[in-house]
Amino acid sequence: MDDSVIGALFDAATKVRAHAYAPYSRFKVGAALICEDGRIFAGCNVENAAFPSGTCAEQGAIAAMIAGGARQIAAIAIVGDAPTPVAPCGACRQRISEFAHSGTRIIAGNHAGLRQIFTMDELLPQAFSLRKDTMA
Repeated sequence: MDDSVIGALFDAATKVRAHAYAPYSRFKVGAALICEDGRIFAGCNVENAAFPSGTCAEQGAIAAMIAGGARQIAAIAIVGDAPTPVAPCGACRQRISEFAHSGTRIIAGNHAGLRQIFTMDELLPQAFSLRKDTMA
């Protein structure tokens, strides 16, 4: 994966982050993923007064991907309001792993441009999965 793809994902996640609905936490997050065919899907967090009924940014991006007919995440970027790069929560790590392979790149970032790149297996070793690359 080259730097231009990583940059495009980071930019898409940063742009969609501006649309997040976070009146309770004030913690806006954007996510953008790229499929094997090169299409990019994005999502932002949407909070709800009936916590925990809201949705994470990664969840929104994955739902958009599925609605678009794709099933494989090649890479995903997450951007949030924090002094350090924002990685997916535990539930989103499992959501991502459902549509990723062990080496899928997860780019954690923040609004200041800091980035850290992980593989799926680094963030969620021993994931519950039907992926062939993790089955014993």
